[in-house]
Amino acid sequence: MTALQTRLERQQQNLRTALKMRREKKYPSPNKQRKDTHFQVRLATGPRQNNGIFYEIRTYDIKPAKMKEFLEMVKKYFHFRTAHSELVGFWYSELGAMNRVLHIWKYDNFAHRTAVRHALANDKDWQGKFISAALPLMEKQHNEVAYLVPWCQLGKPPKEGGVYEWVTFQMKPGGPALWGEAFRAAISAHINTGYTSLIGVFHTEYGLLNTVHVLWWNESPDHRAAGRHRAHEDARVVAAVRDSVRFLESQQNVLLIPLECSPLK
Repeated sequence: MTALQTRLERQQQNLRTALKMRREKKYPSPNKQRKDTHFQVRLATGPRQNNGIFYEIRTYDIKPAKMKEFLEMVKKYFHFRTAHSELVGFWYSELGAMNRVLHIWKYDNFAHRTAVRHALANDKDWQGKFISAALPLMEKQHNEVAYLVPWCQLGKPPKEGGVYEWVTFQMKPGGPALWGEAFRAAISAHINTGYTSLIGVFHTEYGLLNTVHVLWWNESPDHRAAGRHRAHEDARVVAAVRDSVRFLESQQNVLLIPLECSPLK
């Protein structure tokens, strides 16, 4: 059997499983009173809030010798960008990735984003003072569009001065109808330990599909390490994680430090 045949067979099996779960009403539901029509939307597009709000996640790989220069430019000129739309957070990577920045933007809908991008293209200060000078400092740009999952609201850290952890899970094809319930249970188990604070859970709509990004906050890297050690000895966490990894294809963790311009600090 070829790799393509194997992949097609797996996708067909995932679809059969999802449809069976729907018939038997075993699909995950954060709200038992949601109508079945809402489940049909979730099956097609992934979990999302009941509004048009989405988040654009932008990651830039900066040339190694130019990271300091790039961050200085952000500090000096980024107010031209935030004048046009809402910045959720802006960080640079400390561990798990090198010379990378990540920023998240909130949009009411796609028409809103189109209007903002048009305004930015015509903003002489933004184009002339930042973009023209920043682009030569970059090696790569990547963006994704994601929705918050319906059981998560965008949170804030209990205080300023901590660190953030950006965890990217690549799940198996099939969408939340297949792995949503197990994934939510694993996240909840970590929250219940109390060592970390959940900021947001994002599910991709554009970009690599079946990708879930989880943003956590901790007081410090050492606080996070101690909490993880306790979690690994917690039977509830171990059981939930073992159940969810059945649907996991890969995972990446990046420790992030917020920039001065970041609303999430």
